[in-house]
Amino acid sequence: MSVRVGRQPEPELTFSDRELFDLALAWITLSVAFALLFAPIHRSAGTDLTFFATMVGMSFVTVGVAFLLHELAHKVVAIEYGQIAEFRADYKMLFLAVMSALIGFLFAAPGAVYHRGRITIKENAMIAVAGPVTNHLLALLFFPMMLFGGYIGLIGHMGVLINLFLAAFNMIPFGPLDGKTVLEWNTPVFVLVFGLSLLVLGGFVFLFGFW
Repeated sequence: MSVRVGRQPEPELTFSDRELFDLALAWITLSVAFALLFAPIHRSAGTDLTFFATMVGMSFVTVGVAFLLHELAHKVVAIEYGQIAEFRADYKMLFLAVMSALIGFLFAAPGAVYHRGRITIKENAMIAVAGPVTNHLLALLFFPMMLFGGYIGLIGHMGVLINLFLAAFNMIPFGPLDGKTVLEWNTPVFVLVFGLSLLVLGGFVFLFGFW
C-alpha cells in the first residue's frame, strides 16, 4: 500500500532505523501468517513442529520477495516523483493478519509506504499501482521454479500464489489499499488492472490449485 500525507523537498532513497525495523517485523509476521494459512492444506504431509517450521521457512523466502519488493516499488516510484517516502507498519493489522490466517483467510495489510511532496493525481496512482504490477512480474519469475520437484517446486508455487494474491488484494478499492487510489484517478485503468489480477489469480488456482 501507499499513502500520501503531505509535502517535502529533496527526496532520496534511504532507510531509517524505524523503517528497517517495521519492514523486518512485517516480513516476519506475514511469513508466519502465510504459513498458518497454507499449513492446513498440507495436513497430509504432517502437522508437527518440524513441518510447520519448514512452511515458515518457505513462506519467509516467498513473502520476503513479494512483500519487500512490493513496498520498495512504491518507495522507488514515489522518490522518482520527488516524494519523501517511508514504510510504516500497522501493528494492529499485523495482528489481524495472523488471526485471520488461523480461520482460513489472510487479511494482508501490514502497513504502507507513506509519502509526501507535490504530486498529481496520476502520479499518486502510478505510485500505488507500482506495487501490484511488481507482484505480477515476480509471479512470472517464480513460475519456472514450479517445473522442478521438491522444495524448489514448492517455493515456486508458493511464490506465484502469494504474489498473485498480494496483487489482487491490494487492488481492492477500499481504505488505504492501492486500488482505491487507482480508481480515484482512472476507472478504466482500475478495472483493467483489478480485473486482470482477479482473472490471473483465479486461473492459477483453477489450473494448479492452492498447492
